[in-house]
Amino acid sequence: MTRYAALLRGVNVGGINLKMAEVKAVFEGLGLSNVKTVLASGNVLFHTDLSAAEVKPLIEKALGERFGYEAWVQVLEVDVIRALVAGFPFDAEREGWHPYVVFVTQPDIAAQLLGMQDELDDEIEQILAGPGVVYWTVQRGSTLTSAFGKALGRARYKAATTTRNLRTLQKLVP
Repeated sequence: MTRYAALLRGVNVGGINLKMAEVKAVFEGLGLSNVKTVLASGNVLFHTDLSAAEVKPLIEKALGERFGYEAWVQVLEVDVIRALVAGFPFDAEREGWHPYVVFVTQPDIAAQLLGMQDELDDEIEQILAGPGVVYWTVQRGSTLTSAFGKALGRARYKAATTTRNLRTLQKLVP
């Protein structure tokens, strides 16, 4: 059995409020084992014999049916997340800055986001490519107002991206 992390997009922000105990019950109802939620931001660890590609649509459908919203979920092996955390290219402890990992399911969208690199003010934020992710570091207080932060909020990116603070990801891979 493989240990996965499901990253639910937009949970407990913007009006989609889910109780993690209920989310856990949905996952268990799908036959997934050793289910554990981490924080209230939509992070679920579990084991299954299914592949990530097989389990993702099952989770999205079950969450949508149970909670009545269009669920977007990214499912990754915990070892992949561990490697992404280890590969964070910026100073994760830089005072006054947030370290983020933006998970992107579609290469064309990753290319669009990375195409913004020359437009960004390095004094406020920086981005770099990673395997299936965009690494992002941004000054505290500028996450939603920075050029990249605003771009991530665009409707066309919602189904293909989800963002996590590096510290949250570290909790998934102790």
